[in-house]
Amino acid sequence: MQTGFRQQSLWPVKISSVEEISPGAFLLSFPRNFSFSAGQVLKIALGEKEVPRMYSICSGENDPEITILFNVKPEGSLTPQLSHCKPGDTLFISLPLGSFTGDDQPAWLIATGTGLAPFYSMLRSGLVNGKQLIHGVRYLNQFYFEYELTRMLGQRYIKCCSAEHHDKVFAGRVTDYLRQLVELPSGIKYYLCGNGLMVVEVRDLLIERGVPFNNIISEIYF
Repeated sequence: MQTGFRQQSLWPVKISSVEEISPGAFLLSFPRNFSFSAGQVLKIALGEKEVPRMYSICSGENDPEITILFNVKPEGSLTPQLSHCKPGDTLFISLPLGSFTGDDQPAWLIATGTGLAPFYSMLRSGLVNGKQLIHGVRYLNQFYFEYELTRMLGQRYIKCCSAEHHDKVFAGRVTDYLRQLVELPSGIKYYLCGNGLMVVEVRDLLIERGVPFNNIISEIYF
């Protein structure tokens, strides 16, 4: 960690790349000058005095660059501007924050949309054994990193799509997939990340199926 980072809430970094990986979805990268735990977030702003927004780190703990996965929201205060950034532009970031972090124990990782980011970070950081990933999207082109995730997890990578169909993808939402399971494993953690409605619905479903509340760990994307 560079000297002086702890004395300021935000500091500048130079963007190294901005890539549109799916319509409206971008990966923004900059060099990593600090350590973090997979699953943590950063505060990000385009100006030092602007109100920052929180974004999960998408890259692995040992990757040379930090990557951020985001969808452009036309009404958003930051994502439209981030999507137009270019290499060499300045971004202001905080130190890593949060306790939504994984470990090497078996767990189910349940995400919708860009809520995949912290789980991709965990998996790239080596937290693969005993993990099952369930990712829900609306369209087939929103399964970010699907080839790498398939290589990592094989049949433990479950894709759910609500608006389009494919023979290797569950037709429906994440909640539809969970409801059709005969039983859910007990004694493991369930990590939920995505929009608030999904997180609440899946949490309630898990509790109804006998999963202890303390085994459910959630992060809501606004």
